[in-house]
Amino acid sequence: MCGIIGFTGKRDVKEILLHALETLEYRGYDSAGIAVKQQKSGKTEIFKCAGRVRELRALCDRSEISSECGIGHTRWATHGGVVNRNAHPHQVGKVTVVHNGIIENYKELIAYYKLESGLDSETDSEVAAALLNHFYEGDPVAAIRKAVTTLRGTFALVILFDDQPDTIYSVRNVSPIVATISEEGAILASDVTALCQFTNRYFVVPEYHILTMKPDSIRLENLKGECVEPEYLTVDWELNSSEKNGYPFYMEKEIMEQPDAILKTIDKRIVDGMPDFASDGVPDDLFTGCERICIVACGTAMHAGLILQSLVKRVLNMHIDVELASEFMYSDPVIDEKTLVIAVSQSGETIDTLEALKYARRHGAKGLAIINVKGSSIARESDYVLYTEAGPEIAVASTKAYTTQLAVMYLIVARMAYLKGIYSREQTGAFIAELRRVPEAMREVLAKRDEIHRIAGRVIEAKDLFMIGRGLDYSILMEGSLKLKEVSYIHSEAYASGELKHGPIALITQDTPVVAVVTQKKIRQKEISNIREVRSRGASVILFEKAELADEVSAEFAPCMLPDMQDEFMVMPASVALQLLAYYVSCDKGFDVDKPRNLAKVVTVE
Repeated sequence: MCGIIGFTGKRDVKEILLHALETLEYRGYDSAGIAVKQQKSGKTEIFKCAGRVRELRALCDRSEISSECGIGHTRWATHGGVVNRNAHPHQVGKVTVVHNGIIENYKELIAYYKLESGLDSETDSEVAAALLNHFYEGDPVAAIRKAVTTLRGTFALVILFDDQPDTIYSVRNVSPIVATISEEGAILASDVTALCQFTNRYFVVPEYHILTMKPDSIRLENLKGECVEPEYLTVDWELNSSEKNGYPFYMEKEIMEQPDAILKTIDKRIVDGMPDFASDGVPDDLFTGCERICIVACGTAMHAGLILQSLVKRVLNMHIDVELASEFMYSDPVIDEKTLVIAVSQSGETIDTLEALKYARRHGAKGLAIINVKGSSIARESDYVLYTEAGPEIAVASTKAYTTQLAVMYLIVARMAYLKGIYSREQTGAFIAELRRVPEAMREVLAKRDEIHRIAGRVIEAKDLFMIGRGLDYSILMEGSLKLKEVSYIHSEAYASGELKHGPIALITQDTPVVAVVTQKKIRQKEISNIREVRSRGASVILFEKAELADEVSAEFAPCMLPDMQDEFMVMPASVALQLLAYYVSCDKGFDVDKPRNLAKVVTVE
């Protein structure tokens, strides 16, 4: 949530800041602003407004801006409404600040340091600016050092001081900041995607370390004033891979990228036909030494965890829980040194998942992260990390991050089954061979885009929609329902088919759309019976079915056929079909598919 950018260098800063804020729009926001050091006057000037970056751009275009140093921000409202004065940056005295996070003790700080008279907004962020100004006596680092020792909460602060030309300062706790230096200048951001136009090398600013950026240098020091050498990481994707590349929306581009992303994720972890995590530094005893597994995740990542739960029960016969990360610490979880906690997150910055992981490790559990971003907070907190190879995912609604998470989970199940003697080498190899078929199966579904687009037309006017399935199909539909809610704003609910008669069937009326998925052979007849139940009550049924299961019985529902894979692998092609369904409904309703209302890609506040 919220986006930060800062640049000081040899180029006009206005376009750099605005372009970066546009790149960061997917994080979610409701207002935007920039602050620049004007070259003519030497003053720091602020341009900000409630609304989109395009409105900020129009505001800036009406003004004369000549600067090579500035900071920018997209705000997601927490303290104070969505109005111009609550937008960032905030300026108090000689200090201008943008801030991600929440200052929990801002009211106490206002009272103790008598800051009220200098405040104009309703935000906790402006209090940080006022506090820094209170402590500032000509030494920026000394003021920052004093200020952060009084702050309680999470924060990523990026700071300009009026009398420090061409210099940007930053400090953080939990909320991420990444930085780099290139031929054009020094740049920092809340997300590595904003740096990709400059370089593929970056480092994560460590917590409670002060960053000083000048046009040709970066200094990093701890609160004792000791210089610290940055640990640079490399972005694996192409510098232009965060662009749309001709697609109308990022979501469509990312759906189409899934076969290649899956292949890239699994190929480097298959050695001689067997799953192998040696290149990741993950030891086998992590899997052999655990007696139970606990997955902590939110939203789409949690739905991926439900698939892993089904596979672990089916193949490994192990005890496994899937916990909503936001509820984990408050539900008295049973965690000990024999528990393997798997934290799943696209960004690696999801605050609820991060805090759940920290809690689990404090109670003796080993932590394994499945994430997409190197150097992220969850990566640094985990004992071990398995990086997906999804590349940048910009659309708020997750697609390729989800399926690459699943691909890693299938590898984990195969490795554990082999290590525990449940699968022979031949059985493990057969499992991996089927996993390798996933990209081609996905391509077969993508080739049906026009058919799925026509199906989307059947639900575009729906106020309510229901999805039904059993077993793995039900787990798939929970994610499919979330996708449809996120991007089309249709009220959609997924139900286990067997639960229909226990209440939900009361919601089925004439022409209510019901999406059913049938991919599991052993429960196919029961699913067909449930589909008939809803149709007999007037439902309009849309059926996605594995091709080899189809017969004259299901033909009456005119199913969209899914490519044949072994039952436990059908989640992959079925998920792509449901993603396309949600995408086309949103497109045809004329919505901004990539930026659903009220949603943020990265949730960094609890």
